[in-house]
Parts: sequence; C-alpha cells; structure tokens
Amino acid sequence: MQAVSIIVNGDAPVAVAVATPVGDLLPAVDKAGLPVIGAIVNNMVQPLYAPLISDSKLFPVSLASKYGWQIYRDSLCFLLAKVIHEQFSSINWRVRNSIGPALFCSVESSPDGAEWDETLLQAIKKALQEVIDQNLSIVSESVSYEDAVNRFKENRQEDKLNLILHRNQPYISLTRCGSFYELSKKPLVRQSGVLRLYDLIFCKEGFVLNVPDATNPSSLAELAPHQYLLDVSLEHMRWGEILGVTTVGQLNKTILDKRGEDFILTTEALHDKKLSKIADKIVNNERPVRLVLVAGPSSAGKTTFSKRLMTHLRVDGVRPTLLSTDNYFVGDELNPRDEEGNLDYEHIDAMDRGRLNSDLLRLLAGEPVRLRGFNFTTKSGYEHAEYTRLDDNGVIVMEGIHCLNPELTADIARENKFLIYVNALTQISVDINNRISTNDTRVIRRIVRDHQFRNRSAIKTLEMWESVIRGEHRWIYPYQHLADAVFNSALDYELAVLNPLATALLNQVKPWDEVYREARRLQEFLFNFSSLSSQTVPGDSILREYIGDSQLQYV
Repeated sequence: MQAVSIIVNGDAPVAVAVATPVGDLLPAVDKAGLPVIGAIVNNMVQPLYAPLISDSKLFPVSLASKYGWQIYRDSLCFLLAKVIHEQFSSINWRVRNSIGPALFCSVESSPDGAEWDETLLQAIKKALQEVIDQNLSIVSESVSYEDAVNRFKENRQEDKLNLILHRNQPYISLTRCGSFYELSKKPLVRQSGVLRLYDLIFCKEGFVLNVPDATNPSSLAELAPHQYLLDVSLEHMRWGEILGVTTVGQLNKTILDKRGEDFILTTEALHDKKLSKIADKIVNNERPVRLVLVAGPSSAGKTTFSKRLMTHLRVDGVRPTLLSTDNYFVGDELNPRDEEGNLDYEHIDAMDRGRLNSDLLRLLAGEPVRLRGFNFTTKSGYEHAEYTRLDDNGVIVMEGIHCLNPELTADIARENKFLIYVNALTQISVDINNRISTNDTRVIRRIVRDHQFRNRSAIKTLEMWESVIRGEHRWIYPYQHLADAVFNSALDYELAVLNPLATALLNQVKPWDEVYREARRLQEFLFNFSSLSSQTVPGDSILREYIGDSQLQYV
C-alpha cells in the first residue's frame, strides 16, 4: 500500500496510507479543551475530511484561531442552507453582511405566504438543532461535471447550478451532508455535532446568525448596534433587484450575454444617484453644516467618494474645500507604538489633533490659514506656502480613518458636523449561503492598487492586512453607528474586473510564503468570476482609484 510521510505539530514523521483523512491524525480537542475542527496542511487550511495525498505537515485548528472561527461560521451557514432547503423550501433567504462575528441573513418570503415572524424562526432553529444533535457526517466527493449538474438540478439548487454552468472542469468537488450538496468552496467541520454554540436572532428583515468570536470561543458576544447596516444592506438589495443580478452566477451570465457594459453603467448611475442624495441631505440639513467628515476602512473608496461628493455639493451651490487627515501625522518621533514596539500609524494619537482643530476653527471663522502638510519621505510636517480661506457658502470635506471619532475634531460643535461612513457591502453573493465579504473585496482592491501605484507585491499587502484589520476594529467600527449617512461603495461588477488583475498578482505568492493560505483562498474565491474588461469603467468610478486611469487627481 502506498504511504505518505506526515508530521503533526512538529513531532517525528509517521507513515500513513494515501488518502487517510486529515482528522484521523489529529486529537479531538486542543490544549484548551476546544474541539479541533480543521487543520493547516502544508500551509493551507483544510477540513478534517480532506484526504492526505502527499507528504504533509499538519497543525490542528480550533475555534480559538481565525481559521477555526471561519470554518465554524461557514459550517453553520451550510447546515442552515440544508435545513431551509429540505424543510422550509418556500423561504427565500440569503446570507448577507457581517455584524462583528455574526451574520445578517435576509428573508424575503415564507412558506405559503405566511408572515415572517419569531415563531417561524424558532421552527428553523429547532430543525437546525436536530441536525446538530444527530452529529451528521460531512464528507467530500469528486464527481463528473455532468453528475454535478444533474444533482443540483434534481435538488433544485439553482444557486449552485448557476455557478458551475460557467465552468467546464471534467470533475467537480462537492461537499455533502445527507442528500444536500455544496460546491467545495470552503473547509467545513467533519461532524455537525461540534456546532453547539450559536443563536438565531429575529429581526423584521430576517435574522442574525450569532456565533462565538475567536478571541472568546466559549460564549456569544452581545451584538453591536447594527440597524443602520441592515438599512444599507436592504437598500443595496433593492439595487440588485433593479439590476436583475444578485449572485455571481447571474453576473457571469450577464457578461457572457454581452450585457456587461449596460450593467456597469447602471451600477455607476446608482452610485451617482446616492451621492446626489447625500449632498442634498447635507445642504438641506436642519442646522448649517460646515464640516463634512468621511470615514471608512482601508480601500473602502473614501478618497474618490469625497471628490465626487464635492462635485455634487457644487451643483447644490456649495463651495467645498478638501482636507485630508494624512497631513496631520505627528511624525515618527512622536508616533505611538503598538504592543510589539512597531510604529502604529492608525492610532488616533498619530494625529496632531491640536493643530488640526486649530486650523479647522480658524477656517470656519473665515480666517486665511496656511494648512499643514506632511512629507511622507522625511516623515515630518510642514506648512503650505499658500493660504486657504473658506468662502461664505463654503464647507470643509475631510476624509480619514478617524473622522467619525469625536476625539479627532473635539473642538468643533457636533451640530456643525455631518458624518459619513463609507464601506463596500456588495449585495451579490456567491450563492445562498456563501456571501462576499467586504474584507475580501477591500483586500483585492488593495492588492491591485498597491501593485499599480506603490510598487508593492501581493505578499507585502497580505502581510500587513491583519494589522490593518486590527486597527479598523479599534478605531473605525466602534464609531460607524454615529454616521449621519452611509455610502455603500461596492460595485456589483467590480470583482469581475479585478479578477484577472488580482489573480496574476496572487500567483506570485508561493507555498513557502506565510500568507500563501490567504492568497490561495482569495484565488479560489476569484475563480467563481468570469472576467470583465475595464474599458467601460467610467473615469470617475471608485474602481478607478484601484485599477488606474482615473480622470480624478489623487495626491
């Protein structure tokens, strides 16, 4: 019998038969007593049911790691899809946006026209719990392309079928639990019985699937304020209905049918309409707005949004002046450091708030001001030679990651400020139970932009991304609910445009690189998308901030 050599947790190698499942060689629980639900195999995240087909190094994964947390949440979504498909098939539902570790799931109709209510949700929860209590096996199967098509047709799983209709592989890898099939896109748990900790929370738009966080895997966290996120999600869902494209399979068909140009232009028009409404809201605010503050996470499109908002404000008769918080860095000598001793540029104390507030107050008082600048080569501040003065009907538009934090502009009265939160929350999903993460959209944007404009490799971008995410959770997300308006910068066509650009860059990440597992995950995600030419993307599109050839000027 052919054998492979396996090293578990750095121990001495052992020989096992080819195709031995990963889980057969790992302990049931980790040192903290948490169930082992996955593994790192040769720098790739793998399910416990994956067969070992070559010499490998294995490391167990539990809910206490980000990889285990993702496996746990994805597995609950998979079982929800199974339960609703088999027992509540009239429900039109879909996994949407994250709320911290939790997920918002929309419900648009219910069995036999019954009203969506708490009772129906509890029935779903009871059925889900029964599947968990049965400790059902989840397994992987490789079937012919024709067989996969037939199975999805027979099971009426159109969302899965639409994905593979634009592929032509001879074999398709499926994940199965009972008679329910899933395309093997993500690692899942081996047995349903390990998914003990979760909750389904009712809301009028659907429900929230709450799961434990990797930082506290033994309990469910209280949900942060999130109604404003649901409102944004619902608005974008209506956009999807207008466009007639709500899944990647439908997007691929739109591209294949040569309707991509119309789709791009309609999507961009919806953005422009939303920008106009926000500008009108600023101008018609009950109290005169003098300072518009724009915040959002990395690669959310804050800069392009701000520039385009200024155009709409001019149409409304306002004369905007653009400021960037980047010009108010304190410099490396005064910059705070993180726990590891590295310079923490995302800390609010990296901002010279005293000078910023002084400049803002003087501008708002009508004084001419020599604004501060910052030299990113010498890491030092300076004063611009020319003076800036705010017109009588002027408004300051300032963007930066801390702009929603009251501490940044503490000297400016709240009634004179208008706060805007920008993020990329696409309504398109891969299929019913597999959403498109805003983090994935943003890091793909960032990979392309960093290569295009900063001569930075995909490896470097991925290496720094975890730090970026940590900073966002500390400095941005706690304040997003304070916003007076929210702009969703997602473009439902953008991943089709970014696909060939990002995939080529991700190909440069090799198996020995630490970020390889993340690079491969993103590549497998992008594999779902047909490619779309960037030629029709408008010159002022937010996407141009990342792919280049923008008609807007960026400093």
